[in-house]
Formats: sequence, C-alpha cells, structure tokens
Amino acid sequence: MLNADDALAKLLASVKPVKGSEVVPVAEALDRITANDIAAPVDLPPFDASAMDGYAVAAAGFAEGPPHMVEVVGESLAGHPARVRVSGTDAVRIFTGAPIPEGADSVVIQEDTRPNPDGIELKETPRRGDNVRPRGHDVARGTPIARKGDRLDAYRLSWLTACGIDRVDVKRRVNVAIFSTGDELVDTGKPLGPGQIYDSNRFVLTRLMSDQPVRLTDLGCLPDSPNAIRAALEQAARSSDMILTSGGVSVGDADYVRDIVEKIGHIEFYRIALKPGKPLAVGKIGDLDFFGLPGNPISTIVTFLLFVVPAIAVRSGGRHASPLEFSAVLADDIAHTPGRREYQRGVAENENGGLVVRSTGDQSSNRLATFDGANCLIRVPEDRGDLAAGEKVSIVLLRDRGRLF
Repeated sequence: MLNADDALAKLLASVKPVKGSEVVPVAEALDRITANDIAAPVDLPPFDASAMDGYAVAAAGFAEGPPHMVEVVGESLAGHPARVRVSGTDAVRIFTGAPIPEGADSVVIQEDTRPNPDGIELKETPRRGDNVRPRGHDVARGTPIARKGDRLDAYRLSWLTACGIDRVDVKRRVNVAIFSTGDELVDTGKPLGPGQIYDSNRFVLTRLMSDQPVRLTDLGCLPDSPNAIRAALEQAARSSDMILTSGGVSVGDADYVRDIVEKIGHIEFYRIALKPGKPLAVGKIGDLDFFGLPGNPISTIVTFLLFVVPAIAVRSGGRHASPLEFSAVLADDIAHTPGRREYQRGVAENENGGLVVRSTGDQSSNRLATFDGANCLIRVPEDRGDLAAGEKVSIVLLRDRGRLF
C-alpha cells in the first residue's frame, strides 16, 4: 500500500489543469481561479492622502522648537479636497483619507494641536511625510495584484475592487460528476425498507464542494448494477473532468465500481496506508479523473479532504497548498496500531496559553457522531503506537469548523 504522502504526490502528478477561461463580474468571482496575471490599473491611493485627522502644513515653513502658530486657510474632506495652496505657516484642516492640499507635505494630528485666539497652535514641529499616505502607498499602478492560478478569496477581491476592477478573467469551473452506489441506500425523505439506510455521503460531498470552483452534476444513488454503474461512468467521461463515487470500491461481491473502471479506463492506485480511508481508488477514464471514495461516511469525508480538494485545486488551474498543521497537547490517550497514518476527529481549545486537543470518542469510520463538535483532525503518525495524554501532536483545522473569525 502507498503511504498517504506518496499517494497524494502520485495523484497530483497525474492531474492536468482544465483549458479555457471566462470573464466574470468581480461580484461573481469568489473562489474562482485567475486565468492571467492582474496588474493594478491605478495607484492606490490615487493621491497623497491624510492618515489622520489634523492639519496639513508645509514642513519647511517651521523652525525647530514648538509651539507654532498657523492660520487655517481651508478644509479638506474625503471626496471634497481643498482648493487652496499651502505655503509658509498656513494650514488646512484635514480629515482621514482626504487629499493632501497642494504645497503641503505633512499632517499634524488633532491631538498635537490646541485652539488659540490667533488661530491654531501646533505643539509639535512638523516633519515632511508625517501622517501622509503617499500616492501608491498600497499598490503602484502596474504592480501585480494577482498571479495566474491565484484563488480569489474575499480579501483579494476587495483589493481588485479598490483598484476599480469590475471584471476578471478566470479559469472555467471544473465539471464534477458524483454518484453513490448501493442497494441499501435510500434518499432522505423516502421510507426505509428492511436493511436500508439513508445516503448521507452524496449529500455531504455536494456541501463540501459548495466553495470549490466546480460545476456539479449529481447522477444520484445507483443500484448495485454493473450496467447502471458503467453507463454513469461513461456518461461522466463524455461530459465531466472529474467523477466522485461513494461505495463500490472494496472487495465485496457487489462492489462493481473499481472493476468497471479498470475495464474502461485504469486505476492509478487502490488502497492506501490511511485510517480512515484505506480502500480509496484513484484512476482515469480517458481524461476524466476518477475517485472511488470508500462507502463509510467518515472515510468518504476524510479522503475527500485529503485527496479530492488538492486535486480540484490543480485541476482548476490553481495551486495545491498543504494544510497548515499546528502543535497541540493531547488531553487523552489515543490507542493506535502502527502501519497506517490515522486522522482522528478532535476538539482543539486554548488552555493556559496553548492548544489542547481531545478526541471525539469512538473513531469508527461509520460514526458521523465523531464530527459532532470537532474542529480539527488529529494526525497520528503511521510509525507510532499508542499516544499518551500530555504528548504533543499535530492537528489540522477543519476549514468550516476551525475558523479564527
């Protein structure tokens, strides 16, 4: 069996970015992947601006040794610049973000002044550049503000809009097909028959892909029928870039998915030294990337996070970034048999200035209850046996549960 790192490296080496792009409004570009470098079309800010409320002056007009008396000759507000030129010991009342008036090169903050019957008294001697945001301080015109392959999150999109960009060229979405398989599975809302369970895997996968740059086609829940499974795989190969299946890749008599893929495509690897998620199958049907995810719910989720998310990043024309790992002190013992890397669901909390993590209990791969309250995955190395409380372990925050804000 491949270890998890070798399996991921082999997978990503086989994934090819999609071709084609489209121009979309910035308001619709969240989580999309840039198709080209983007340069700032303007200086930001587009003028010298005040960083504080106070008085704009020309520093050269003041000798050392306050206090200094100034005459206020105008006012500059955001959106309403002063129409006067500052010289000598003149001053312009100015507010944060307002343009620096012509002739001025310094702002004396409000707290360093006091009213005087003859005008305004400066308690500090101005120095050139004090409290001034120079033109282009954030970004100069022509400077790259996004590189090809960047993912456009809310922070980067705010930068684009601040530069006046309202449309952006992005890679087309990855077309992803999905189906689950199993005679025992029933869609939520329908009555259960003898020996049947509700299909949660397909649902959670669609939700986990909601912030991915994909266009999803749900092929439904298929019976354990070789003909139905083959038809769905061949349909996906004609119209999709990637397909995710849940179930049918193990060694049972009714597990047909992997065998059919080997007939109409090929399997890159099957079974990895991972818990949960050992029976993961990865392959190709023509240019279609195939992921045969295990049928157990926790195995499906973990293999999606560890393997499918990085593959979507590369397939969409972006870059895979390894998830950040943090060190935490283990609160409870963890039983572990060497041989496979394990990712246990855990709850990490700040205690006494450091991170402490607790397992969420019985980690059986059928128990969705292990995600109840979980905000991280506890990484248990493949070469370790049991872990004792008090040891340091690595944790990976779950994207939607371990948010800082």
